[in-house]
Amino acid sequence: MDIITITGFAAAILTTASFLPQAVKTIQTKDTSGISLFMYSLFALGTLLWFLFGLFSSNMPVMIANAVTLVFASIILVYKIKYR
Repeated sequence: MDIITITGFAAAILTTASFLPQAVKTIQTKDTSGISLFMYSLFALGTLLWFLFGLFSSNMPVMIANAVTLVFASIILVYKIKYR
């Protein structure tokens, strides 16, 4: 594995892990009052597009990071809609 791929995976791990605390807190408290529905909708769509970009360009770090981040963002988005 080359340094570029390692850097990509490191960036993917860090940015993806940053969403875990918010997802856990949202699931535990069901409090989404401080979260913008519009922003999270745009973010989830953008993450989906980044995932597709990674898939179509065979860029594994981009694909994996955005697949996991999309799951976290989708959980938060579902809670935002469900617990308005």
